[in-house]
Amino acid sequence: MPPKLCALCSKERAILRRPKTGQQICKDCFFYVFETEVHNTITEAKLFRPGDRVAIGASGGKDSTVLAYVMKTLNDRYKYGLELFLLSIDEGITGYRDDSLETVKRNQQQYNLPLKILSYDELYGWTMDRIVEKIGRKNNCTFCGVFRRQALDRGAASLNVDHIVTGHNADDIAETVLMNIMRGDIARLGRCTLICTQGEDTIRRSKPFKYAYEKEIVMYAYFKKLDYFSTECIYSPDAYRGHARMFLKDLEAARPSAIIDIIHSGEAFEVKEEVKQAAKAQQRCKRCGYISSNDLCKACVLLEGLERGIPTMSIVGLGVFKEKERSRLDVEYGPSEMRTIPKFELPQVLANTADGQPKELSEN
Repeated sequence: MPPKLCALCSKERAILRRPKTGQQICKDCFFYVFETEVHNTITEAKLFRPGDRVAIGASGGKDSTVLAYVMKTLNDRYKYGLELFLLSIDEGITGYRDDSLETVKRNQQQYNLPLKILSYDELYGWTMDRIVEKIGRKNNCTFCGVFRRQALDRGAASLNVDHIVTGHNADDIAETVLMNIMRGDIARLGRCTLICTQGEDTIRRSKPFKYAYEKEIVMYAYFKKLDYFSTECIYSPDAYRGHARMFLKDLEAARPSAIIDIIHSGEAFEVKEEVKQAAKAQQRCKRCGYISSNDLCKACVLLEGLERGIPTMSIVGLGVFKEKERSRLDVEYGPSEMRTIPKFELPQVLANTADGQPKELSEN
């Protein structure tokens, strides 16, 4: 029986079946359709404007490595006019992050992109190893998620960029939809499928891989022979997300389109106006200046719990303290012996931007 030809070009031998569509195609056609779909996602959502300084969240894993490669490729091919940087956060996880950062450093040389590494130890005075030693593994992802989100913004500010892109893929977003449904988190459910967020954060943050399947990202990295780190975080096996991931994999096995279907369902959700009105107005943290819905941002509250030696205090409700329980000086500066987070300042490119809105990129 002759080898099956590619369903797209009908010339080369088909060597893979796309998990997303089921098409049997050749390697070159797979590269082309994968890159073209990401380009279409970028242009249809108008993610960038010419001249943008864009930080690529780089962990050394498959998603961020492929993202860096594809962003550089598309920027050159379609003349986006972007200035690209690699931005890595060192959480301080021995045997995991130290090894993955070596991969990021190799990627810097391979892609010829500037690299900035910001550590939890430098910013907060704590590493995840020390935090887990203090609190155990039950709530460690809460600390890491809050600290990492703010660290990315602060790292981006130090690079003077006005946009952060992350490697979150379709599987990640579908998992988040499921998690928010299971937790009944209506507020997050209303925004978790957004491809670009701004307003809750000070810097635009987007997901060019919103519709890219995780399996296809792995295949792309494999066939392109990209250099990436494949070990999972040693503290993540007990994370709540793992339950949603297992459920999603079962759904995908029965119906491959389930991932995209869940994303589209999330996009179709409408949050009632009274729920929107009940949401707290955003303000600036009185201690570090970062965006917050309370007097203190989540990172400052979690850090205070660690510094006071009672980290569980900051986990319950993420520490909404009554004003009468601390003086104004205590809120703004913290006890004199306690470490606090440096003041946050907007990148100069954003501080000087009048409208803050991206211009449309050409689809050519």
